[in-house]
Amino acid sequence: MAVIGLAFATLTLGTPLVAATADPEPSLKQLAEQAEKLHNEIETLAEQYNGERVKLKQAQRAADSAEKTLATSESELESRRAKAALLAQSSYMSGGLNSGLALTQTTDPDAFLDQATTTYALQQRQSEEVAQVARAIESAERAQAGAKARTSEVKKLLTEIDTKRTRIERLVARVESDLFKEVRSQAVGNRGARVKVDAPIVGAGKGAEAARWALTQQLKPYVWGAEGPNSFDCSGLVMWAYQKVGISLPHYTGDQWTAGTRVSRSQLRPGDLVFFYSDLHHVGIYIGAGLMVHAPRTGDVIHITTIDNRPFVGGVRVAG
Repeated sequence: MAVIGLAFATLTLGTPLVAATADPEPSLKQLAEQAEKLHNEIETLAEQYNGERVKLKQAQRAADSAEKTLATSESELESRRAKAALLAQSSYMSGGLNSGLALTQTTDPDAFLDQATTTYALQQRQSEEVAQVARAIESAERAQAGAKARTSEVKKLLTEIDTKRTRIERLVARVESDLFKEVRSQAVGNRGARVKVDAPIVGAGKGAEAARWALTQQLKPYVWGAEGPNSFDCSGLVMWAYQKVGISLPHYTGDQWTAGTRVSRSQLRPGDLVFFYSDLHHVGIYIGAGLMVHAPRTGDVIHITTIDNRPFVGGVRVAG
């Protein structure tokens, strides 16, 4: 919870995204730094969420186990009680250890005493077994109650984390919208001709660096099967950009799809691979704010565009 408190001590939907200065408009550098900070907050919360999900599964397993133990103990208690009742009934019918009349009427007092003593011992043992099972039931009930309480507690925490992560994701969208406003205007708004756009890439990891390399290849032509340096196809551009940061990827979208960790659309970060169409025949490199750089098709050139123009299948994070 300390992490969550830190994340939201300064970041709420009602507070300014960047500290107030003489210039009311934040600079691109400030926006990029803010976006990076928010993405880091999301990753921290995501890992905390994953950790709590593990605890939830453990609590649920404990609850299931306690429930089974309780059911078994209750069944055993019923059986023990039935045996004790039968023994008591049998003892009563035979006169029992304390029946002086039965003792005086028997022809073999020693045998009677042996039988009575045995019956008494059995009664004592049955009584102790019933008590043991009763104690086991009490223990199982406590374990079950504790496990249910823990499950409820973890579920509540998961909901809180998920809510806060959603709020940060909205902040990211707002920051990146401002950060990429000019980029989107130039890249997407200018449909008459392709233009090279200087896009600010957030992050210092290899994924972000690969995205920067891909951007240097803007306006180079798409050529089927090409992997640079003068032309590329979609997976060839991805392979080339990641080679520049020391990561080898195959020149095939199907294999690139399995080359990293799957991420959802809301989790995309600069450098993540974005795949389209059910057969995964197209891939681009995400740069932020719903935009990607890609090599589209024959007759076109490498450029920045929105990921909304094609049926999005999923994202893959090759490197942080």
